[in-house]
Amino acid sequence: MSNKIGKLIVFSAPSGAGKSSLIKEIISQSSGAIQLSVSATTRLPRDGEVHGKDYFFISDREFDDLKKKDSFVEHANVYGHQYGTLKSFVDEKTISGIDVILDIDVQGFDLIKDSIKNSISIFIIPPSLAELEKRLKLRGLDSNEVIEKRLMNAKTELKYAKLYDYIVLNDEFNKVLSELKSIIFDKTYESNKQINLNLLKDLLD
Repeated sequence: MSNKIGKLIVFSAPSGAGKSSLIKEIISQSSGAIQLSVSATTRLPRDGEVHGKDYFFISDREFDDLKKKDSFVEHANVYGHQYGTLKSFVDEKTISGIDVILDIDVQGFDLIKDSIKNSISIFIIPPSLAELEKRLKLRGLDSNEVIEKRLMNAKTELKYAKLYDYIVLNDEFNKVLSELKSIIFDKTYESNKQINLNLLKDLLD
């Protein structure tokens, strides 16, 4: 067993900002040093999703039981479904020296930001809301009504970005990936948070 305790790397972003692709690439380039936390959810699996690998798919009743037992690091209700990060999963990995990525909603982060130690938090912002809408349509996962709802939620979520250690603009994939790797692996990384706070202000205006 490693003596090093793994850190938590929190990622949040509005739907369609490209967070999942970036997380996948960071994990694949980390040679096993970073793993994604597998969340529990009450929503049904999408095509190709595997229980225990993508999510732990459980019933509302099971989820509520786990909440009563205080089994979650954080939990949130997103689009009518419950999502939560299991303490047991995170502890098992970090004690083994593995860094764990938490891909969580802003509500979840707001709940835990003051209680988590040894962590980095990163908020991914899109270049514009028009670009976000384009990406959501290209994904082809949602109806126009759901896309409209996601865009409205994005405006609320963006207001939370300033609570995070780093704000990263996802405009060009390889450039963003390089910036994220610097944040996670390079202790001398100089944050450009102020520049991106200005971009954030433009997004919200």
